[in-house]
Amino acid sequence: MSDDDRVRSSGTGRLTTGVAWALLLLGLWLWGREVTDVRHGTATPTTGDIAAVGRPPDPELPPAHQPLSGALPQRVDIPQLGVQAPVVARGLDRLGAVDPPPFDQAGVVGWYGSGTRPGAVGTALLVGHVDTETRPAVFYKVSTLRPGATIRVARADGKVAEFTVDDVRVLHRDSFDARQAYGTRQSGRAELRLITCGGTFDHATRTYTSNVIVSAYLTGAAV
Repeated sequence: MSDDDRVRSSGTGRLTTGVAWALLLLGLWLWGREVTDVRHGTATPTTGDIAAVGRPPDPELPPAHQPLSGALPQRVDIPQLGVQAPVVARGLDRLGAVDPPPFDQAGVVGWYGSGTRPGAVGTALLVGHVDTETRPAVFYKVSTLRPGATIRVARADGKVAEFTVDDVRVLHRDSFDARQAYGTRQSGRAELRLITCGGTFDHATRTYTSNVIVSAYLTGAAV
C-alpha cells in the first residue's frame, strides 16, 4: 500500500484567502468521501450517528470563552480517554486534504499548520489515526466522547486552551459535507475539530466507511 493510498484522516496563521479555504474544503470532501484508506488493525470504531435511542440527554454546556491570541499547539490532552499526545504541524497532501502524521507516529496528532491555531478565533483542525495494522492509534477512542467532555491543548505561549465538546458525529463518506463537518459553528468563537476514521472497515476497498468528527469550543484558559 502506497502512502498516497492511505487515509487522509488525521505552520502558522489562519487561512487568508477564499481560494485557500475552498481548496481545503474540496480536499476534505474528497478525503471524507473517497480516501479514508487506513491500515486496518484492532479498531472497531463507533458506527452511526450519536443520536442513538437510549443515549442520555446532553449536559448543560458552559459559555464560550473569549478567543485567545494565536500560539502554536504543543500537546493535546483528553483526560477522559487518557490521551496525552504531542502535536506536529501538517500540510495538505496532493489531493488538498490535511495530511496526518505517518503511521510510524501513530501516537502523534497532526494540526493543519496553515489554518487556525487552537484557541484563536476560527476552527482549528486536529487529525489522527484510529489504528495501525497492529494496534490502536491516538484517536482510537475519540468516537466515544460525548458533549461536555474536556479537551486541553497546551500552547507555546505557556497557556492551556480548554475546550468543551459540544457535538460528535460519524459521517458516512457517501453523504459527507465538508462545510458542515469543518466549518465554524458560531461566528466569533474559538473552535476545535478532532478528525479520524470511523464506521466499519471495508476489506474490499481497504477503507473505513465513515469519518468521526468531534466538535468542541473554547471554554477556558489556564497558565
